Amino acid sequence: MKPISASFLPPVALAPRTKTPMYRQLYDWFRKAILDRQLRPGQRVPSTRGLAEELKISRIPVLNAYEQLLAEGYFETFVGAGTCVARSIPDDSLSPAGVKARKGLQETQMLGKRAPRRISRRASGLTDVPAQSWLDNLGAFRVSLPALDQFPIGVWSKLVARHCRRPPRGIMAYGDAMGYLPFCETIAEYLGAVRGVRCEASQILVTTGSQQALQLSAQVLLDPRDRVWMEEPGYPGARQAFMMAGAQLMPVPVDRDGMNVAHIIGRGLGAGAVYVTPSHQYPTGMTMGATRRMLLLHWAARSGAWIIEDDYDSEYRFASRPIASLQGLDTDGRVIYVGTFSKVMFPALRLGYVVVPKDLVPAFSAARDAADIFSSTLYQAVLTDFIREGHFARHIRRMRMLYMERRCVLEKAIQLQMGDMLQVIGAEAGMHLVALLPPGTSDVAVSKEAAQRGISVMPLSTCYSKLPARGGLILGYGGASPHQIQDGIRKLRMSVQSAR
Repeated sequence: MKPISASFLPPVALAPRTKTPMYRQLYDWFRKAILDRQLRPGQRVPSTRGLAEELKISRIPVLNAYEQLLAEGYFETFVGAGTCVARSIPDDSLSPAGVKARKGLQETQMLGKRAPRRISRRASGLTDVPAQSWLDNLGAFRVSLPALDQFPIGVWSKLVARHCRRPPRGIMAYGDAMGYLPFCETIAEYLGAVRGVRCEASQILVTTGSQQALQLSAQVLLDPRDRVWMEEPGYPGARQAFMMAGAQLMPVPVDRDGMNVAHIIGRGLGAGAVYVTPSHQYPTGMTMGATRRMLLLHWAARSGAWIIEDDYDSEYRFASRPIASLQGLDTDGRVIYVGTFSKVMFPALRLGYVVVPKDLVPAFSAARDAADIFSSTLYQAVLTDFIREGHFARHIRRMRMLYMERRCVLEKAIQLQMGDMLQVIGAEAGMHLVALLPPGTSDVAVSKEAAQRGISVMPLSTCYSKLPARGGLILGYGGASPHQIQDGIRKLRMSVQSAR
């Protein structure tokens, strides 16, 4: 067994004024720490000289304690590694009869007297979600996974190194809850030019991704039992964020023009917010038409409801230019605009943003400060340079062409190998497509079968509040090469056959 590297010890408690010799106190402390598993087998312990200096005592009692522990088998020595906790301790030492007896007595005394271990109903609702085996691997069709092998890591590494060599105090100290100002300015410029978003840098709140942006929006805008209109099917992460805020979720059907706004209007005005993905509906890929966009904005202005616009992958449209944002059409300050860099950069970056109406900035800033204070200033600074120096725009152009090619490969593979099983729906955009299964086929069963074959397909039914009439699969193609797509479709066909 390889020795474990040195780590911090729990505080060593010594009583210099007692009659117990100092070496015995040290011996007893180490023995108890080993038996209680505070010190792990193979873990390196400090040298006798180092421990004596740390405890400000003579080295002699430390030497005597170590010799006793070595003699009894609690310590071992390794050539070139010093003294370590023994790799194996006899079972009778780890669970002495006396300890077992006392433990059994305590358990008997406590039997029937323990208070219930309660958690909130909201947390209980989140844990009731079945195991999602399709998320256990990064094989073909993993949803929301970009082409990580195509990311310009060389350029990114140089920019990181630039900021790490001599970082100013502002990057290493506590940051502003709203975000690093140059980064906020860069985001505002980018959104204004590319997405038609009307905002100033002071309205940008930097988050650790769109999920935190949704959670903050729910905390700021909603009280428990407030109604939130949501697309059906819709993004499961948004459903979780609103559930954690105690909101009442109200499903709204989706058709070829996106969310059916007339359904909301017909059901009355009592709503706190509407969650919508108008540019590329998640997961079906539909685009909300101009008429419905204006209807939604007028309804929100009359009812006093907020619109949370999730613009998660609008950069990737293949058949036409990117659709302008709903926020850019808003004249009443009712839209909270959410975006992320996880899809266009890489998920582990954990940077997203919210464009907040001016009068809500203090509330959002306070909520962010209460949550986790601020996002990593270092990566905000690096991404600022990445965007301003043109690397971001070049990367987006390359990925748009790459994803268009991969979508074509996927559609052709489905047509050739599974044309009798899958029906592709949705617009030519984004990093995933939806394929409907034959009626009566369980998409969850197919996803589990596929996971056993090393591919990751997400069941469409997880995006519904109730079981849909027809199941389907969400197939991500961003992180899959043409070879992986072809092989993945072959495995998917076998998965559907097994599930049926």
